[in-house]
Amino acid sequence: MSSWKDPEIAGVRALLASRRPAEGEPLPSRAERRAAMDAFGEMGSLPPGCLHEPVSAGGVKAERIVPTNAVEGRRILYLHGGGYVGGSPRSHRPLVARLAEAARSAALSIEYRLAPECPFPAAVDDALDAYRHLLAEGVWPERMIVAGDSAGGGLTLALALKLKAEGLPQPAALFVISPWADLTQAHATYRTKAADDPMITRAGLDESAAAYLGGGDAKDPLASPAFGDFEGLAPLLIQVGSEEALLGDSLLLAERAGHARVEVRLEIWPEMIHVWHVFGGQLSAARKAIAAAGAWMDEKLGG
Repeated sequence: MSSWKDPEIAGVRALLASRRPAEGEPLPSRAERRAAMDAFGEMGSLPPGCLHEPVSAGGVKAERIVPTNAVEGRRILYLHGGGYVGGSPRSHRPLVARLAEAARSAALSIEYRLAPECPFPAAVDDALDAYRHLLAEGVWPERMIVAGDSAGGGLTLALALKLKAEGLPQPAALFVISPWADLTQAHATYRTKAADDPMITRAGLDESAAAYLGGGDAKDPLASPAFGDFEGLAPLLIQVGSEEALLGDSLLLAERAGHARVEVRLEIWPEMIHVWHVFGGQLSAARKAIAAAGAWMDEKLGG
């Protein structure tokens, strides 16, 4: 068994372990898991004075989040995680609000359609519609960042590839947290890190991939952007934990971006787990990662 030098991450691991179903206990239904994700997000606190309101973004349900320090004209288009089968603006509201404050930008967090009810490419289509909406509103692409975590990180890169294919301008930058970018799950870390990852399981990933793909090709770059051509994409920041099964996806993305001469920054945070940023109340490493990402986004967005 691994031992952890950071007592805070050890505490989070213990908390997660205590909430796992006991052996033989039935697993929660998909509806129950979705409700639990939303409840987790709604328990979190927002930065003081941060506003949020429901909006429509090109026909896509969304939430606008505006911190008190938002610079006029900036936008973060945020694509939440949840394996393409769960998650919402509600589940990720505290995280998006903290990132928006750190970047001094308003954010648009969209409620893209989920699988299996709406399989691939519904999420990509919704992300594209939201991006087009921001452009139509007069947001300059050089004042926009697309960001996401886990499946939303993969969707962030899929959107960038789709923008290139459609001849639309790239945003100022792309920011992904623990991205799920290869639905074939081929990298060795899916096996070597499985025992150390308390957030996700191979069975859960298999179920989510099957639901999202709906029988489609797992190597389609818009489903698994690790197979895409990154030439011409916006600058990319990747933050990933050293102890997560999806670590290999981040390594592969950084390699592909580098080969395509895309500006890429890969941060591997020691001892951290999948999307540790959501534990901002418990982990100083989460707060530091958000601050570092915010400073990077602030710089990319310019004055």
